[in-house]
Amino acid sequence: MRLGPIVLPSQTRVRRRSGVARRLAGLTAAALLALGLLACPALAPLATTTIAKASAACPDAEVDFARGREEAPGVGAVGQAFINSLQKKVPHKTIGSYGVNYPADVSVTKGSNDMSAHVQSMAASCPNTKLVLGGYSLGAAAADVVVAMNQPGFGYTDPLPPPMDQHVAAVALFGNATQRVVGDIPGPSPAFAGKIIDLCAPGDPICTGGIQDLRWHSHLQPSYIDSGLVDQAAGFVAGKL
Repeated sequence: MRLGPIVLPSQTRVRRRSGVARRLAGLTAAALLALGLLACPALAPLATTTIAKASAACPDAEVDFARGREEAPGVGAVGQAFINSLQKKVPHKTIGSYGVNYPADVSVTKGSNDMSAHVQSMAASCPNTKLVLGGYSLGAAAADVVVAMNQPGFGYTDPLPPPMDQHVAAVALFGNATQRVVGDIPGPSPAFAGKIIDLCAPGDPICTGGIQDLRWHSHLQPSYIDSGLVDQAAGFVAGKL
């Protein structure tokens, strides 16, 4: 399987509005680029299942998922597998989905801003819908930034206001580099305590920091889908709905 080129830091364009946020964005981008996160190829999309629609406009829950780099627009392979598994675990609930609208190229901020904006939109239009945030690889970093935004001193172009955490039932991250690898990155807001599952496949160089091993296959989608990690995350999230 061919890996895409690693993009140099000089090619990354991130909009920032505070000095602390600038440091966060710089550290995150540097780590993702250095570790090769931005060079992981996409796999063919999984066969999808039909998600039950709510009788009203608002579903019982909605998964807002940011795909990995270079995956086709939508929720991506890991995201779809996660949604399918979650629906099976809560068959009595209607589960909607939203694929974070971002280029999935090199920008973490574009993904986090779109996810933040969608959460706020859903909170306004469907206040009783429980939201599940998630992401794989580059998308996991974007989701990680969203849940860290509530901390003092960290503000992006479109931050997630603190009251919005009440609408987020759970967060599922796969192959996330920010907390394990990047230093000086704040953890999630205390408001998300107990709501987050952050999974790293064995040997995944992106989230273990073992880039010298170059075991890129351990970061690819099958390492999460076929290993049971997606089902593990779905079980965790089902318990929060």
